[in-house]
Amino acid sequence: MFKIFGQKKDEKEDILEIVLTEEVDCVGDFTYNFYWQHQGEKLDPDEKIPGNDYSFRDVVEHLKAKKTVKIKGNVGHRLCSSMGVDIKYFGGSSQDIEVGTVIVDGNVDSRMGISMVRGTIYIKGEFKTPIGNLLELKSDKKGYRKFKSITDIVKNGLNGEKLIGAQLSGKRLLINDGLVKDTVGARLDIDAEIVMEGDADLSTGILMRQGRVIINGNAGKNTGALLNGGTVVINGDCDDFTAIEMKKGLIIVNGDAGKFLGAQKKKGKVLAKKGSPIPPTTKKMLDEADKKILLQQGYNPHHFQAFE
Repeated sequence: MFKIFGQKKDEKEDILEIVLTEEVDCVGDFTYNFYWQHQGEKLDPDEKIPGNDYSFRDVVEHLKAKKTVKIKGNVGHRLCSSMGVDIKYFGGSSQDIEVGTVIVDGNVDSRMGISMVRGTIYIKGEFKTPIGNLLELKSDKKGYRKFKSITDIVKNGLNGEKLIGAQLSGKRLLINDGLVKDTVGARLDIDAEIVMEGDADLSTGILMRQGRVIINGNAGKNTGALLNGGTVVINGDCDDFTAIEMKKGLIIVNGDAGKFLGAQKKKGKVLAKKGSPIPPTTKKMLDEADKKILLQQGYNPHHFQAFE
């Protein structure tokens, strides 16, 4: 049974409380630090969080039950990674699910909320960038900053809440908060447009199935990773491994797409001014359809190349 703090007005108000005396990574990480890659060697979901009676799995299951996790102390990297995803590897649907809330009475290290699609994070202290797929909203909790998923906001709207450093108009979101982010637009699966002013870091558009993500700046590694539809546009350069394991869709890089372009890529197309592909991806001349796509997107096809 979870310990209940305060008055128990409703089961949904149950709070699981964790006290940290040192920074701990991957608290509330729905992937358990990509368990399928290491089979528990890096993180055992049933391992107790240092200094606590609760395991990493307990935290995730509590959030899945739409309840609240409160953390006292400073938190490490990857807080709430993929929060709100019903992870397929663990028998889930691979779709987003409604989840609870994380409250941090302390600081949070980088990559908070990477690939996060649902839920809310409140922070009393400071946080480090890059952050994940997050936007700040006007907080309804005094002394705390409030964050929700970019994907959630675009798909489900604001419901009366107010964004900080971003504007939502219908299904078009403009982000100009100046914060470097990972996984912008992660798992987007509706016809919507996300435009971010400034540089992005890792895995822009990861696992997208529909929609359009535009970065008016440079992007980090793994841009368009596992892309399964939709369009990712980078108006700048990318770091390496653009389009890694891409399944379908379109990536446009108005600059250098980097080295190891298209590693393990299955289908889809990359249109870029420069890039160093790795098999099975090869560089090709633009065909008329490619030129038409670029013109429709507002680009002069001159100097662009196709990679597929």
